[in-house]
Amino acid sequence: MAPEVPAEYSLKQNYPNPFNPSTIINFSIPKSGMIKLRIYDITGKEIAALVNEFKQAGNYSYSFNPVNLNSGIYFYKLESEGFTDIKKMTFIK
Repeated sequence: MAPEVPAEYSLKQNYPNPFNPSTIINFSIPKSGMIKLRIYDITGKEIAALVNEFKQAGNYSYSFNPVNLNSGIYFYKLESEGFTDIKKMTFIK
């Protein structure tokens, strides 16, 4: 049986949130294309690029394990084919 293709783009809230030491970010893409999933600090500075590649349509899950980051609020942003969504997460040491 082929994997289910999502009907729409979706960026889920990370879990756990707040998190320590790591968190999971899930997203769905309804069509294949270039995908960017990046983490930013409260000032908008890019902290990490979790995904920057061509992906097939489907559901994805990525783990984020911050190294040398301070406790605080961070944002993660999914971009693909004209779709953009941003969610907030909290890291507690």
